Amino acid sequence: MAVGILYRSGRPLRFLDPLVKMMTTVEETTFADLGLHEDIVAGLTARGITAPFPVQSLTIPDALAGRDVCGKAKTGSGKTLAFGLPVLQRMPKAAPNTPTGLVLVPTRELANQVCDELAPAAKAVGRSALAIYGGAPIEKQIERLAKGVDLVVATPGRMIDLIDRKAISVAEVAHVVVDEADRMADMGFLPQVEWILRNVEAEHQTLLFSATLDGAVNSLIRRYQTDPSMHEVEGQEANIDEMTHRFIGVHKMDKSKVASTIAKSADRTIMFTRTKVMADRLARDLKELGVEAAPIHGDLRQSSREKSLRDFSNGKLHVLVATDVAARGIHVDDVDVVLQFDPPGDHKTYVHRAGRTARAGESGLVVTLSLWDEELDIKRLQKRIDSVMPIVEMFSNDERLTRLGEWDPVDG
Repeated sequence: MAVGILYRSGRPLRFLDPLVKMMTTVEETTFADLGLHEDIVAGLTARGITAPFPVQSLTIPDALAGRDVCGKAKTGSGKTLAFGLPVLQRMPKAAPNTPTGLVLVPTRELANQVCDELAPAAKAVGRSALAIYGGAPIEKQIERLAKGVDLVVATPGRMIDLIDRKAISVAEVAHVVVDEADRMADMGFLPQVEWILRNVEAEHQTLLFSATLDGAVNSLIRRYQTDPSMHEVEGQEANIDEMTHRFIGVHKMDKSKVASTIAKSADRTIMFTRTKVMADRLARDLKELGVEAAPIHGDLRQSSREKSLRDFSNGKLHVLVATDVAARGIHVDDVDVVLQFDPPGDHKTYVHRAGRTARAGESGLVVTLSLWDEELDIKRLQKRIDSVMPIVEMFSNDERLTRLGEWDPVDG
């Protein structure tokens, strides 16, 4: 069985993703066998990464051979190293303001995570990497680019801004990666991505990774890749059957107190709201009720978002209150409870939210709060996720809120 290790903030975290259960590697296969440079392999070994995951075994040889690669793989499958290692090994040194490698990602958090994950390998082969995204001081990014950066990991909007300012040129980019292309499409970023790709003038290699390859993503593949090698790592959506689901009817004035009571019975909880304003308000309410909580959404300063994520990962923060868009960049293990303070708009959003818990066979609790006028929508949602059960009314002083995992809603 493959053992995965993620390194974030300088410390190892267990790699808890449903895909890990499925990642059986061929024992004889090593990163060296895939054709990676010995310095890169040595760096991986020093980090405790010795056996390639399936997506790495499948795609690295083709990427090293210079082929365009299209990988169907979900977050947590090991795709960052799958595209990053061969690009770092093959890319030439860059001149000032003219990177030779470009990775496009949908969120600020993912830009930082990709850059951090690839930094040791970049150092091993004498290359530099920089994450650039909106919300961080653009002047500092311009200064770094002027000194010469080989690999840029960027969100599309900030990349275009820097190109318009002539602070960066993609004319000499030899390797382009589009990561999480399906999320780019969901967030409306594909026009920006295509604008950037059209401006890459030199002959280049294009690597694309996505959880789905249909619709707009397929159009991207057809337009910007040449005879790509296609690889798919069989994964699964968050298995909602492995989670405990509870639906609680609440009163508007008591809603935050109900959320607080649930959070106090768990070590780590992610709460979802529909809006940024509600995320801020709920975080304030929870603090007043004695719960360490912080919001995370696009209007906050990047430094605040990073601190909240770091504190949540380290266990210093018990509750993270997130909007759906901001949550795309959250990859934290050992989340005990997902609380849907505002019900999701559809069953896909429910599954995405719920997937933050019950990873790799671990237990997990998903709680959805419902006001009186939301019950009909929730009953429809229950049918879509095949989890029909009573919506039980509770007040914040109900002792059942402290043991929702064991409590049976059918028996009351």
